[in-house]
Amino acid sequence: MVRAWDGPSERTLDGLIEDFIRSQVTGRGLDDRTEKAYRLDLEHFSRWLERDGGAEAETDLGEAALGGADLEQEILRYLRYLAMERKLRTSTISRKGRVFRYFLTYLAQTGQAPGPAAKGSGVSDGRLSFRSSDRMPGISPGGSAEALSKKEIDAFFQAICREMDRLDSDFRRRVCLRDLVMMELLFYHGIEVSELLRLKVTDYDRETGVLTVSRKRGKDRQVYLYSKALRERLGQWLMEHDCFEREGEYREQMFLSKLGRPLSMKMVINIFEKYRELAGIEKAVTPKDLKGSMGAYAKELMREVCG
Repeated sequence: MVRAWDGPSERTLDGLIEDFIRSQVTGRGLDDRTEKAYRLDLEHFSRWLERDGGAEAETDLGEAALGGADLEQEILRYLRYLAMERKLRTSTISRKGRVFRYFLTYLAQTGQAPGPAAKGSGVSDGRLSFRSSDRMPGISPGGSAEALSKKEIDAFFQAICREMDRLDSDFRRRVCLRDLVMMELLFYHGIEVSELLRLKVTDYDRETGVLTVSRKRGKDRQVYLYSKALRERLGQWLMEHDCFEREGEYREQMFLSKLGRPLSMKMVINIFEKYRELAGIEKAVTPKDLKGSMGAYAKELMREVCG
């Protein structure tokens, strides 16, 4: 499946990879082993991005798969996935990071990179920049939203897991599982709270790991849940779902309150507030800030991994 890149040349991502290999690898006389390694790294990223885009993979990459973030952000998210989910060694992540830096530099130099890389602010001298001043998804230029740091995000999710471990009631543990799944969907996949509240049980395909997200306006989008742990937790929550149903009412709603009714925006905010306080986070943040913190988290992680 080949997807269009929404850039100046209207090229596919696979086409840009091929141009990069031809120009910067074989064209510079590098050996076959180097060509193979570069090609595999970049093509594995392209295939991962296709899966993450789900059924919308045939539409514009810039509009559907990137969801407003630039290519650099998607690469950072992919490297985080390799580090946190695939558990690849630091040396392997660092090597792949260098390949992606070279690729982004090539796109910037040839004017084919979207977002800041095309202007030279995201890539310089063959290196990804990780500047705190870079605009993150979910953070407005005026700074109306505040990104949570990696330390704060880790503390937030650890607080939920600790709460689940200490509870002695099966029902309360199920509630905690629901909370964890909702917060992970907000953080990992940038789902809006309003979209979260509209999710139906039938919107998740357990076989493919694809979640259909209903938008208020425009067509639905499909999101591949790349985290195996999240897929397992969501599947477990759906198995527990009938414990929250009351006489079959609202059974189609994915997330229900303790009383078996659809959650409200205020309830989600209160859930977020509970774990924010348990985590000792003093910032005046909201679930929207959790949703917008993925890019900042990925950049901090890559500083640690790649140096």
